[in-house]
Amino acid sequence: MTALIEKIIFLSWKNHLPAISRSDNVKSSAQEPAHANDRNGKGRDTTRGGAIWCHSVLIVFNPTAGLRRAARLWRVLDVLSANGCRLELTETRHAGHARELAREAAARGVELIVAAGGDGTIAEIANGLNGAGVQLGVIPLGTANVLAHELGLPFAPREVAAALAFRRTRLIWPGEAHGANGARAFVQMLGVGFDASVVLRLPPALKRAFGRGAYVAQSLWEAVCYRFPPIHCRLDGKAFAAASVIVSKGRFYGGRYLLAPGMSPTERGFTVALFEHAGAISALCYGAALSLDLLSRMKGIRLLRAEEVIFESAAVPAQSDGDPAGATPLVVRDAPSPIAMVVR
Repeated sequence: MTALIEKIIFLSWKNHLPAISRSDNVKSSAQEPAHANDRNGKGRDTTRGGAIWCHSVLIVFNPTAGLRRAARLWRVLDVLSANGCRLELTETRHAGHARELAREAAARGVELIVAAGGDGTIAEIANGLNGAGVQLGVIPLGTANVLAHELGLPFAPREVAAALAFRRTRLIWPGEAHGANGARAFVQMLGVGFDASVVLRLPPALKRAFGRGAYVAQSLWEAVCYRFPPIHCRLDGKAFAAASVIVSKGRFYGGRYLLAPGMSPTERGFTVALFEHAGAISALCYGAALSLDLLSRMKGIRLLRAEEVIFESAAVPAQSDGDPAGATPLVVRDAPSPIAMVVR
């Protein structure tokens, strides 16, 4: 057990923390109501009569978040502990470890697994659940936290704790990419081409030091160095070609930047963004338009809905939820079953 985990366990301010209540877990009127959905997106509220329900909880912490973000985790755990929640905490030690931990926890009957990290940690846990019926919670500690923004999840420690304690859920439908190395689930997006090359070549130390700024710097470098091989794909059987492709489960990309208006991770299927123009200037223009939420109106980009996406080109890099995901050829479909995501 590392010193960081020991500090999280033994830092307890429960005598100084007031109890959390339903009012800490109320969504604003501008946000959607949170329900446990059936397969059509409708269902019952899973809060249990207004009572705190946080037994059998595993929290999976990604220590690459750094000490400042770890301090936010300590605050969430202190609130939960002060309100009687019994918590089991573990940290990831290598790529793919969160998937292993989730699979083991589901097998021994854990009811709620909480990803304390970013979109990559959430996706790893989703890969480990594999239809097990375990609820998935989030303490957003990542660089972009796209899914948290997408679902309107709380970021303030007290509100995060309230959401995890009362456990209202909505069903989300992950995507699943099938390639040479098997199936890989993703919760927000899969990219093939330019953005995947940025993710693949981004030095981890640069990402830890500069966060989103590291992606901007790496994108500028890749705009010059990336060769933009043509990507041939089929959307529900219809052939298309593009310089880069993003398969999205939700509206946002890279944080709260609008990519696919009207899409939601609670729906089946995808919005597929086809970037038709290659080259450094086009890549930089697409990036500028994304930062201004104008990408969906820009010439040279097509947004299409699809249930299945087949990438036929060979050896074009892919990324899913901000982590390298091998290379094409790939077949992308919805995962066999949804996941109950804890919301507020």
